[in-house]
Amino acid sequence: MTPDDTTRDDATAVDDRLEPALRQVREPNADVDVIDAGLVQRATLDGGVASVGLDAATLDAGTIREVTTAVDSAVRDVPAVDSVTVHRAALTSDPEATGTDAFERVIAVASAKGGVGKSTVATQLACALAADGEDVALFDADIHGPNVPALLDVSGPVHATEDGAPRPVRSEGLEVMSVGLLSDGAPLAWRGAMAHDAVSDLFADTAWTNTDTLVVDLPPGTGDVVLTTLQEVSLDGAVVVTTPFHSALSDTEKTVELLRENDVPVLGTAVNMAGFTCERCDHDHDLFAGDTPPAERLDTPALARLPFTPALQETPTPAAIPDPVADLADAVEERYDAVWSVDLPESGVDLRGVPADERRDAVADAFGALEAGEEFVVASDRDPTPVRTFLGDLADGDAPERFEVRRQNPETWLARTVRP
Repeated sequence: MTPDDTTRDDATAVDDRLEPALRQVREPNADVDVIDAGLVQRATLDGGVASVGLDAATLDAGTIREVTTAVDSAVRDVPAVDSVTVHRAALTSDPEATGTDAFERVIAVASAKGGVGKSTVATQLACALAADGEDVALFDADIHGPNVPALLDVSGPVHATEDGAPRPVRSEGLEVMSVGLLSDGAPLAWRGAMAHDAVSDLFADTAWTNTDTLVVDLPPGTGDVVLTTLQEVSLDGAVVVTTPFHSALSDTEKTVELLRENDVPVLGTAVNMAGFTCERCDHDHDLFAGDTPPAERLDTPALARLPFTPALQETPTPAAIPDPVADLADAVEERYDAVWSVDLPESGVDLRGVPADERRDAVADAFGALEAGEEFVVASDRDPTPVRTFLGDLADGDAPERFEVRRQNPETWLARTVRP
């Protein structure tokens, strides 16, 4: 049987052996199956490997998860299917882009303490973001102990583009790059400049097509690879991972400090192995003692408490996201928006990108239009503290008593005061 015998020859290619199963899956918001709803862009079956591409652009995150899980389950029941990949797809091949600047955002998962489950959290988070409809890539920056390939059950070879750039390996819709995919399991004894160069080259040269979000799994410690990443990659945020154990918290404090020193927004803390549910009494129990919540000790927002459970030890896939991980992904999205979204009142003034010789006039016009007692907010791409004295001059008096300055993200400072 040829491919033409089993595949419809139109823009939406669906293998005839998969179509009956897919037509059993309903679009939750309409009384039609996912094919008639236009959600299936392609569905192929080759050598027992089924691949289904979904157009999830019009669906909310919850519906995407529901449809992805239902499609995965339905296709797995087809007799000729041995394995299934469900992912977002494009009708035409996406262009490849090299380097981390190709991504809309880059989020690091970090902890100076080894053994806290950082790579587990990174892989689970990447899968959860993919389940929410994003095109996600995962970069394993751990040169000496690259665990991501084993956690995702993927292996090489890594192929190259015509220009010689390494292509990431695809797994369940994710794109994955790791030194572990290049080394064939051989021990890696790179140090110093060798590790620096290896990571730098992979960051710069890997040819990606999934360019919504790059999740970077940083190695433990604060050594060369971590410093290289902070220096050469523009990180839009970081999730720090710790257990509640006191030594893990002490090391993770160093990570938080290092991230802040390098102007990386700390999105918050994922507390791993926070507790477990006893099978006998069905009660939750903490694994570690401690009176102070870990996120409070680290002075970061609390993103999630991940339990010690077999569900988080299974091979992660966007088609089956454990509830605690889905909650983590939602919290990361919420914190990311809070860090990078700047909502100014109509009376505020945005100086970001405004030429230096026009800034004073912009502030004077906006401040002069206020009534006494009204709040005045300035957004700037540099420290706006000097604006305080200028506002005093405009008000024909002393500088405002209340003048709060906060750096919201690496690109934005906010200043708040009240018109005297």
